[in-house]
Amino acid sequence: MFLKDIQLSNYRNYESAQAHFSEGINVFLGENAQGKTSLMEAIYVLAMARSHRTANDKELIRWEEEVARVSGRVQKKNAQFPLELIISTKGKKAKFNHLEQKKLSEYIGHLNVILFAPEDLSLVKGSPSIRRKFIDMEMGQMSPIYLHHLVQYQRVLKQRNQYLKQLAFQQKQDVTFLEVLTDQLVEHGAAILAERFLFVEKLGNWAAPIHQEISKQKEHLEIQYASGLVLTNPKDKKQNQADLLQAYEQGRKREIDQRITLFGPHRDDLKFSVNGRNVQTFGSQGQQRTTALSVKLAEIDLMKEMTGEYPLLLLDDVLSELDDERQTHLLKVIQNKVQTFLTTTSLDGVKQEMLDAPRIFHIENGHVEMESE
Repeated sequence: MFLKDIQLSNYRNYESAQAHFSEGINVFLGENAQGKTSLMEAIYVLAMARSHRTANDKELIRWEEEVARVSGRVQKKNAQFPLELIISTKGKKAKFNHLEQKKLSEYIGHLNVILFAPEDLSLVKGSPSIRRKFIDMEMGQMSPIYLHHLVQYQRVLKQRNQYLKQLAFQQKQDVTFLEVLTDQLVEHGAAILAERFLFVEKLGNWAAPIHQEISKQKEHLEIQYASGLVLTNPKDKKQNQADLLQAYEQGRKREIDQRITLFGPHRDDLKFSVNGRNVQTFGSQGQQRTTALSVKLAEIDLMKEMTGEYPLLLLDDVLSELDDERQTHLLKVIQNKVQTFLTTTSLDGVKQEMLDAPRIFHIENGHVEMESE
C-alpha cells in the first residue's frame, strides 16, 4: 500500500498544506521547528487516529482554531480510498471512504504504518510499558479482533481496579461483582495473550536473520514474551482462561490488600537476548540499537505476512542516530520495497547513494514545497 497524498487544515503550525507523494522515498527537509515532524506526525495520525507525540489531541489543533483536518488517499493492490480525520475540541471523527466510522477501532488498519524515531531506540532499554505499547500499537493495526479485545480489557481493568479499592476500604462488601469483572477480564486477557505469543514468535523469526546480517553473522537475536503468569499453553486461548482464572482466585486477597489487579497482559514484557545474554541488561549500546533496528525492520515483513500489504515506513530524524553501517543496512532493506518518509535537517549525513530518486519536500514555517524533479 502507499499514501498518494495528504491535505492538512489548521493542523499544528499548518494553516493549509498539501503534498503528493512518491511511491518510493519521500524526504521532508528543513530546519528544526519548521514543521517536518508535524507533517510526519500527520501521516501517523491519519493511520492511527492518534499522535505518537502527545496524548492531548487539542495540541494538534492550530493555535486559536477549533477544528483540524487531516485527509489523504490510500492506494492498495485492488482499491483506492480516502481517509479523513477531523479533530476538534469536542473529540474526533474518522471517515473511511467518506463514511464516518462509529468506532475508531473500525477505522484503524486501513492504512498501516511503522514509525521509527530516536525514542524507539529505547524499545530495548526502556520500561516494560514501552514494549507493551509497541506490541499493542502494531498488533492493533494488523488485527481488528486483537484491538477489540484490548479496548475491552482496558475498560474492564479500570472497573476492576476501582472495585478492588472499594473492597479494600470496605466501601463494598460483595465479591460477586468482582467475580463478574474477573470473568470478563479473563475472557479478553486470554485472547490478548494468545495473540501476543503468536505475534512475538513471528516477529522473532523475522528479526533474527536481519540481526545476524547487520552483525555480520556474529550475533543471534532471540525475542521472548515474558509473562508474569505460569501459562500451560500460551497460544491456546481456552487454556489461558483457565490459567488466568486460577491466578485471580489464588491472588484475590493480595489484590484486595494492594488495591490493584496484579496479574494479566497489562503487566507483561518482552525479553531480548543476544547470544544468550539479556541485551537489555548486559548489551552494549550498539547491540541495543541493532536489536531495535532489527525489530523495526522485521515488522515490515511481518505486517506484509499478516495483512498482504507492505506498510508505510516513517523515519523521523532517525538516520542521524545510526552509524554508517546500520544506516546502509536500513536503506538497503527498504529500497524499492516500502513507501518511506524521512525527516532530516540536512542530507549531508545521509548516504545519498542509497536513496533511489527520492522526492524531496522543503518545509519552512508550516509551508510545504516540493523540489522540482
